[in-house]
Amino acid sequence: MELVESGIDEVTRHRIIIGYKANGMVQYRRNRVMGGSYFFTVTLRDRKSTVLIDHLEFLREAVRKTREARPFTIEAWVVLPEHMHALWTLPPDDADYSSRWRSIKSHFTHQLAKQIPINRNTKGEYALWQRRFWEHTLRDDVDFSRHIDYIHYNPVKHGHVKQVKDWPYSSFHRFVAKTVYPLNWGCANNDTFDQYQFGE
Repeated sequence: MELVESGIDEVTRHRIIIGYKANGMVQYRRNRVMGGSYFFTVTLRDRKSTVLIDHLEFLREAVRKTREARPFTIEAWVVLPEHMHALWTLPPDDADYSSRWRSIKSHFTHQLAKQIPINRNTKGEYALWQRRFWEHTLRDDVDFSRHIDYIHYNPVKHGHVKQVKDWPYSSFHRFVAKTVYPLNWGCANNDTFDQYQFGE
């Protein structure tokens, strides 16, 4: 089944994304630890929570502060109520994504704790996030492109919207503005992504 209705098939779209980064708009380095591109899934402990989208301003501020201290390029991102997916590229001499995620989680948690009560674990630590997160190092152009597709389609996959364009907490709209995707890309009841197993 075609995922788009504007005549752009999956292969063509992948070529567009690859061309998009080849023109310098995406700084992607192939399957290297230093300066690599990585896909992440980061999840809250409470899978029924909605705090990520209810307090998106805290998440934005946490990301901004972290990038000021430890820069990285955001290639794509989607925030859902209780988890998020992101694709980053690190600087050429840097492979430390874990400290960046710790910083983002910490900034968000401490801002949130000023607004609502957060449970603590037996050590007295805030028990907001799952301790582990999914990480995948991007192998090649196709891997990069498919993960960007997966990130943007995720709200439809989880039933939050029928069309990708209807989810506001996503980098999809930036890609539409740069003509990488047509606005009507992505729809529900589509089997194109069944082959992609990228986390959540």
